[in-house]
Amino acid sequence: MKKIILITGASSGMGLETTKDLVKEGHIVYGAARHTDKIKEAGAKAIEMDMSKEDTIKKGVDKIIKEQGRIDVLWNNAGFGLYGAVEDVTLDRARYQFEVNVFGLARLTQLVTPHMRKQKSGLIINTSSMGGKIYFPLGAWYHATKHALEGFSDCLRLELKQFGIKVVVLEPGAIETNFYQVFQKEFSKLPKNSAYKKLMKAYQNMDSSLKGSPASLISQTVQKIINTDKPKTRYLVGRMAKPLVFVRKWFGDRALDSMMMRMVK
Repeated sequence: MKKIILITGASSGMGLETTKDLVKEGHIVYGAARHTDKIKEAGAKAIEMDMSKEDTIKKGVDKIIKEQGRIDVLWNNAGFGLYGAVEDVTLDRARYQFEVNVFGLARLTQLVTPHMRKQKSGLIINTSSMGGKIYFPLGAWYHATKHALEGFSDCLRLELKQFGIKVVVLEPGAIETNFYQVFQKEFSKLPKNSAYKKLMKAYQNMDSSLKGSPASLISQTVQKIINTDKPKTRYLVGRMAKPLVFVRKWFGDRALDSMMMRMVK
C-alpha cells in the first residue's frame, strides 16, 4: 500500500539509502535535508529543511499537507555526533547538538502529529542509537541527546497510542556512514593543547579501523517497520549494538567501563 513518507537526514548514509529503496517500493517519499541534490537524484520529492530552524521545518510539513493531504510515516532520522571532552566542548556547541538531535526533532513531531491524529493513523520512527543505551568516552553531549530521545519516544508512544499512531525507536550500532568523518571535524575545533588529547588520538585510531554494517541493513529494517501492522517498540541493529547493550544490561556499568577504555588504549 502506497504511503506518504517524510524522512529527515535523507541526503546521505542511512537516510539516502532508505529513501532510494522506499521510492522503488512505490511510496511517495519526501526527503528533507539542508542539501537536496542527492535526494532528487534518488527520485524522491526534496524539501530543504534545517533542523535548527523552525521556519524551514514548518514550511516542509505545510508543503506535504498541501500536496498530499496526509503524512503516513515520519522518520526522524536527522542528527549528528558532537564529540569531545565535556571540559573542552563549548556550551554553544552543546546547545546546537540538542537543537538538532532533540528539539528540532520534537518540533517536527509536534507539527506532524495533529495531521496523524486527524487521520487516526500514523507511524513515527525516531533514530536513536545503541548510544542511547550505552556510552563511549568523549561522547557525553551526543549520548545525552540519544538518552533523551529514548525517554521522549517512550512517553510519546503512550500519548499517541489512543489515536492509532505508532512510535518506534531505531537503535543503530556501527553503520558505514559519514558519521565518523563528522566527529573528526568536530575534534578539529577543540583546543590543541587539550588535557584529553591522548584519549582523542586513541579514539581516532579506534574509529578509523572500525568497519560498520552497511546502510542497507537500516533500509531493510525501516521497510520492515513500515510494512508490519504491529512493529516492535525498538529495533537494535548493526555491528556491536547487541553485544555492547548486553554487556551493560547483564554485567553492569563497571564491566562496560572497562571494555570501553580497553578499546581506546
